[in-house]
Amino acid sequence: MGSRPEAVAPPEIFYDDDTARKYTSNSRNIQIQTSMTERALELLNLPKDGVPKLLLDIGCGSGLSGEVITESGHHWVGLDIAPSMLDIALDREVEGDLLLGDMGQGLGLRFGMFDGAIGISTIQWLCNADKSFHNPHLRLKAFFTSLYKCLTNGARAVFQVYPENDDQRELLSSPAMKAGFSGGIVVDYKDSPKKRKEYLFLVCGQEVPLPLPEGRTEDNDDSGSETNKTVHVLDRRRPWKIQKNNKSEKGREWIKRKKEQMRRRGDDVPPDTKYTGRKRKNHF
Repeated sequence: MGSRPEAVAPPEIFYDDDTARKYTSNSRNIQIQTSMTERALELLNLPKDGVPKLLLDIGCGSGLSGEVITESGHHWVGLDIAPSMLDIALDREVEGDLLLGDMGQGLGLRFGMFDGAIGISTIQWLCNADKSFHNPHLRLKAFFTSLYKCLTNGARAVFQVYPENDDQRELLSSPAMKAGFSGGIVVDYKDSPKKRKEYLFLVCGQEVPLPLPEGRTEDNDDSGSETNKTVHVLDRRRPWKIQKNNKSEKGREWIKRKKEQMRRRGDDVPPDTKYTGRKRKNHF
């Protein structure tokens, strides 16, 4: 408990100038951060069409994870609450755009702006009530609701987390599902106390939930192979005519699914009746 930074102090206090410099210059921290970011990008499963994507890095810190995104050929925008971390990112001249902000107050970013999002060891900070007016449930709701809005349809978000127990796993995942995401927890090396890593895997705007990617094990630990062969990615860059031809008629079942999705987000939705989805007669 005491060894985890989020159990010591709020992030903007814990990561002061000295701690931020030590963290960024520690070779072990760099190696771990790089490895987890690479895994997060793998789970994002971005289309390999040669077109750079725009990603959101939640809790970007000094830009270690952003550098991995840059090396993978994509662009990124980083958000962090610790000024000392962002100062170091500026000194290191990282290639992403940097924002100072509290993710628990909502992101306030443009709708449909990002092709994906990652966060390495960040969102579990929202589980703490660091100030008297902090409510973890409301802060997580504000974060996931605003994240859902700023992602494109079919985009994915992957957050590496260190949940303390099942209750905290539920605290992290439940607001995401209510915001409209589908997904769950992907566990790598679940039988290894040292190597075990957990990732909250979310998909935006999918009416039919995608199957979760498989977690890594000692047997399939091959960085050069595809560990997830069951997850399908919505290709948003298909020709317009193909997309139009693949659309099904929006009948009663489609309307009921959309209304249920809105209810999970907490929106006010009229109750279902025998007239729901009924086609109106043509008028003169």
